[in-house]
Amino acid sequence: MATAAPAASAPAVALERVGRAYGERVALRDVSFTLPAGETVAVFGANGAGKTTLLRVLAGLLRPHAGRATVLGAELPREAYLARGRTGLLAHEPLLYRDLTVRENLRFHARLHGVDAGRVEALCAQVGLAARADDPVRTLSRGMTQRAAICRATLHAPELLLLDEPFANLDPGGALAVAPLIGRQAGPARVLISHDVEHGLLEADWVLGLRGGRQAFFASAAQVGVKDVRGLYA
Repeated sequence: MATAAPAASAPAVALERVGRAYGERVALRDVSFTLPAGETVAVFGANGAGKTTLLRVLAGLLRPHAGRATVLGAELPREAYLARGRTGLLAHEPLLYRDLTVRENLRFHARLHGVDAGRVEALCAQVGLAARADDPVRTLSRGMTQRAAICRATLHAPELLLLDEPFANLDPGGALAVAPLIGRQAGPARVLISHDVEHGLLEADWVLGLRGGRQAFFASAAQVGVKDVRGLYA
């Protein structure tokens, strides 16, 4: 019997004492928080704090070794397939084929998600890539590549965005162009990794601080100040 899709009212993310290790090295330990649908948690921490590992667990790319994790009501890793098509991942790597054009890449992903090709053209125009849509990704600047990766992550209108430094390599014009897709006004729930403390706090409803793979704090953004976040990097 086919498994029913999770209820739309489920939290976007719910973690209970989640842990993940790489051999002897513990990358995450006892991380617990709940992110309501449509809200944003900003994740802060120094390099090696576990931020990217957390994002990869939520994306279903890594199995948690301890605790319980659900994404959009789907339990990981057993039901990860129920969440993948409803999640958009923007990682450090653009996850685009370098020798294919922007349009070819996006149309490939559109077919995977059953999205009309017209969505590809609309996104390229929205982020200022229409004139470069037939150029191979390998010929693009880092900023243009980031715009293309944002189109890929959002073309299927995901309910949850997993964003690792999404505004990296973007000039002010680029950041403005992509903001309707990945900014606070975009609509989906977001897990946002950022080293820009002030901007990250402005974007967030909740704040998760990680230190050495452990949860230093999880609180409403209204309760967390810049000094609290900067203390994670001391």
